[in-house]
Amino acid sequence: MHRIVNIEAGAVRARFRRPAFAHEWVDFEATAQGDVADRLVDATIAIVNKRRLTADLIAALPALQMVAVAATGYNNIDLDACRARGIVVSNVRGYARDTVPEHVFALLLALIRQIGPYHRSVAAGRWQTSEQFCYFDYPIRDLAGRKLGILGSGTLGQGVARIAEAFGMTVLRGEHKGAAAVREGYLPFEQLIGEADVISLHCPLTEHTRHLIGARELAAMKPGALLINTARGGLVDEHALADALRSGRISGAGFDVLSEEPPRDNPLLAADLLAAGNFILTPHVAWSSGEAMQALADQLIGNIEAFAAGEPRNRVA
Repeated sequence: MHRIVNIEAGAVRARFRRPAFAHEWVDFEATAQGDVADRLVDATIAIVNKRRLTADLIAALPALQMVAVAATGYNNIDLDACRARGIVVSNVRGYARDTVPEHVFALLLALIRQIGPYHRSVAAGRWQTSEQFCYFDYPIRDLAGRKLGILGSGTLGQGVARIAEAFGMTVLRGEHKGAAAVREGYLPFEQLIGEADVISLHCPLTEHTRHLIGARELAAMKPGALLINTARGGLVDEHALADALRSGRISGAGFDVLSEEPPRDNPLLAADLLAAGNFILTPHVAWSSGEAMQALADQLIGNIEAFAAGEPRNRVA
């Protein structure tokens, strides 16, 4: 009988139906990294969200047969160690195809329409003392006619492209940085960086994409450009971005992710940036609509049932 242990049950606020086979199910609302080995010591199936499963940890879990990742990203799992042991690793895919693109445009619209600054000005009494029916303290721009550059053309990038076209934007798709050849329908990375009015990131975090956007890329962007990141924090050099925002080198940025989460000491948490009207930061919630979380939970249980039936799916290892 399988022993299924969910070490981060609180990370997904949804109902996990129980798999349709004999099993023992154990939930832990949250688990410190140092407690992972103890809690998974007898598990045959581990449900993991963000906690790391290193090679040393995997070696200490002799009963482990499957890791069910309650997310799309799996860079917290040592896949080589799992492959060496024959441990199946499956992730969930496509569950956020609506909610993440919607969050991208929530950030983008808030920035380009100056929603935050205008709301704060009303709260401070500016409208109530205005001599006119409105005022123009913060310049508003339209999305229509602007160029949206997308880096990462998977399900989420495609979802963003569909919404962008509905707004009347021109969609540019960027080739991999440093690619020897450019695919049909794509622009060279450097050309996209220089042409786009908005750049939205939808790449996985790998050794090749870390700091995909750094000081050089930020300097090459249009002065009025916006940068949106709902993918992974490490894709952007955060110190370089903080400098670019303060100097006005780019117009603004909307982020849902940081390189360390929860963040402790990050340049983008500086009080002046968080108070500025050209930077919006949300706490990694782009994926987390109620509908998306339930879809994630349902797919994860389906992955576990497929594994137990001898037909694993969504395998990354």
